[in-house]
Order: sequence, then structure tokens, then C-alpha cells
Amino acid sequence: MRCVVFGATGYLGGRLVPELLDAGHTVRVLARDPGKIDDAPWRDRVEVVRGDVTRAADVRTALDGHEVLYYLVHSLGRADFENVDREAATLVAAESERAGLTRSVYLGGITPTGQELSRHLASRAEVGEILLGAPTPAAVLRAAVIIGSGSVSFEMLRYLTERLPVMVTPRWVRSRIQPIAVRDVLHYLVHAADLPGTVNDAFDIGGPDVLTYEGMMRGYAEAADLPRRMIMPVPVLTPWLSAQWVNLVTPVPRALAVPLMESLINDVVCEDHRIAGFIPDPPAGLTSYSGAVSLALRRIRDRDVPTRWSDAGLSDAPSDPLPTDPDWSGGSLYSDVRERDTTADPATLWAVLEAVGGENGWYSFPLAWALRGWIDRLLGGVGLRRGRRDPHRLHVGEALDWWRVEHLERGRLLRLRAEMRVPGSGWLELSVTPTAAGGARYRQRALFEPHGLAGHLYWKALSPFHAVIFGGMARNITGAAE
Repeated sequence: MRCVVFGATGYLGGRLVPELLDAGHTVRVLARDPGKIDDAPWRDRVEVVRGDVTRAADVRTALDGHEVLYYLVHSLGRADFENVDREAATLVAAESERAGLTRSVYLGGITPTGQELSRHLASRAEVGEILLGAPTPAAVLRAAVIIGSGSVSFEMLRYLTERLPVMVTPRWVRSRIQPIAVRDVLHYLVHAADLPGTVNDAFDIGGPDVLTYEGMMRGYAEAADLPRRMIMPVPVLTPWLSAQWVNLVTPVPRALAVPLMESLINDVVCEDHRIAGFIPDPPAGLTSYSGAVSLALRRIRDRDVPTRWSDAGLSDAPSDPLPTDPDWSGGSLYSDVRERDTTADPATLWAVLEAVGGENGWYSFPLAWALRGWIDRLLGGVGLRRGRRDPHRLHVGEALDWWRVEHLERGRLLRLRAEMRVPGSGWLELSVTPTAAGGARYRQRALFEPHGLAGHLYWKALSPFHAVIFGGMARNITGAAE
């Protein structure tokens, strides 16, 4: 069938596309920045349309001539995510009817009856209702916690359990949860394309185990061969307070942690298994919780994590073009430029350059980088804990500690955009140029566009440290290449 995927640059969308292709479907994807999927192994097998789900003309172009829409978009991380998701879903529902689609497929969250829903779950439920109320037949799949390498829920669980052998926790750790392996979610999503046109319904999907979050942490510790964790629930910790702690201990920033924590106050258990009447369980059966955790850990150990939650970026991350002209930004673009010649050949220098960040570090004053990362976490930012997916190779759109890979010309230029909490916009450019002597020239350019007086004061306050941080970085990168 001819399928369109909205959200292909996200965690699930990036895994769904190759599954659809392997099932024999043709695939078109809508992406605000097509460059984010340039390095995807399936890039040459799909058609890419540049556009935004909030613009009717872009949605219309993407849907034209196709049959099945996979809607895997949400704005979690924005303060107004409910409004944005409502407006986008309403637009998509109208354009789906106009395009004559035969099916739309949406993945939402389990919505327990008789309980007050969190903002996150209520918004997911509202989007599902909008699609089910449209003329185009919809299949709304509702899942609780998705267990898979790189998923935001799994990363929260992993960091909390590994870093905290003793935990004082809120009461919601005893809420009932029915987790599901990401491979089983993909199974249901792929087969939803083949549902008969008479099906317009919502279906709960979940794994075979019903646990508490406390049980999930203990199960993770067992699968990861960690000592038994001591967990002590107390009544005074609210979801908001818990989110602040998650923000400090895990890579998940506060903007995501708060709505996710609020959702854990609800019991999220499948009310039935009606989906089996339309889509049979996977041939080997649904994956157990322990099996899903073991599979995720194996992928992490093998560095075989095709997508991560951070690939989608933050909803409020800057997206303006790089301001290369000081006049363009009102003459207030600050820069710090360092250049060094090295006897190392260009390929070797590039290999060191492309491997910066994550476990490899930033080649200068580690304590300063760590301190700045902790400050960013305290301010609700991403800090340094996002790391990198692969220790040697980057791709456009990937999260790299507190940076985002904005532009990549492999072997020549890497440009990173800052996603830390600062009063302005920042970039870091690293480039390699061959020299006549057979070596290479390394060029490093830090750019900062201040926002208001605070931005100017921020740059000037840090200027005395630039020689140590940026100068040391240039010296050590070229030294490592040599």
C-alpha cells in the first residue's frame, strides 16, 4: 500500500519506516528538516516531502495520492502542547478526508476509565477522538510504557535504577502498568495498514505482564545484573517534585519529565485484548517485560540503537538559520575563532573531530564542561547526559550532549547548535581543510547571538575562560589526531 508517515524523524517513526518497507509498502515521509534522515539506512527507499504538520498546504502535498497515514506526531515538551496537538490533529483529519485516504493509524496512550487523566494522557486521548470522529477510518492504538533501547520511558527507567541503589519514591511507583516491547508496538502498527475499512476504533495494546513502576525497576535491576534496589515510597513527593529529580538524574529534560511523571499517577492497563480479533499476536507471542529489557540492553551494549527519543529534538529548540553576518543580527554576534595546523592527515583529524562528545569528551577542562552540564540540568535543560548514539559517527539532527547536529559535510565541516539554557543562541563549528604539506588545518568557531542584556553579560562573563576551554579544545583535538 502507499503509506505516509508523519513523525519519521522521531523514535517510533524512524523504526516504523523500514518495517513498512520490508512489508512491501511504499513510503512517503513528511519532515520539517529532511536533512535529519539523510543518514538513515532507508533514506533511498522513501520519498521525502519537506513540510510541517501544522500547515495545510504541506499536509495536503504529503497525503496526495496515498492510502494510509501513520500519525506519530506530538508536541510534548512545549508548555502549550495540548493546543498544538489539537489543532494539528484537526487539520490532518480534514486533509485526510480531502485526500480520500482509506485509513489513518495513530499511537496514543492507554486511557483508564474512572480516573482523572494527566494532561499528557488527556491530550493523547483527545487526538485519538479527533481522528476517530473524522470520515477517514482510523485505528487508534493505545499503549502504556514502551520498552526499547532509546525510548524515553526506558531511558528514565534505566538511569533511575542504575544510578540509585536506594530510592525514596512517590506513591505512584505502585500504580499498575502494562508495558509493551517496542518490537510488538511495531508489529501492531505495520499490520494496522491492512485492517478492513469498516474498522474505526481504538484498541489497547500491551505486553503479557502487569507490573508496578516499582516492579519494573526491580525487574530492570535483575535483568541488568544489579544488586537488589531498595525502594521506599512516601506520600509527600508529588509528580512535579519527582520530575525535578528525574531531570537531575536522567538525560530526560524537565519539559518532558513533568508530563511523563504526571501520567504515572494513573493505572495504565489494557481493558481488553480485542486487537487480537483483527491483528494476531506476533508469531513468537508477545514479549515479556524481562525479555524486552534484555533485548534493549543487548542493543545498547552492541551499539545497535537505530533511533532514540532525543532524535526528535526539543519542541522549543531554535530553528533559525545560522547568522553568519553580524549586520544581520544587529551587529551583536559574538565569536571565538581558533585555527591550528597539524601534521595529521585530513582523514585522521576528521575522525577525531567527528568523535567529540559523549564518552569521548570535549578535549578540554572536563570539570568545567561537567559543571556547566549540571547547571543546565538545574535550569531544566538537557545537560550533558544525552551523550551520542555512536562513538565515531554522527548524522544530521542527532542529539550530542547539549548540542544538536545541525549541518554535516563529512570530512570537512560539522556545525552544532546549542540546546542548553542560555540567554541567546549558540553554535559551534568544527572544520578540516587539507594543507599543501600533506597535513590539515583545524578551524574551530564558536558563535553566540545574545538575547537582550542578559545575553551580552553572559558572553562577557565567560570570555576570560575561552582561552582555556576553546583554546585547549583546539590544541587537544589536533594533538589527538597527531
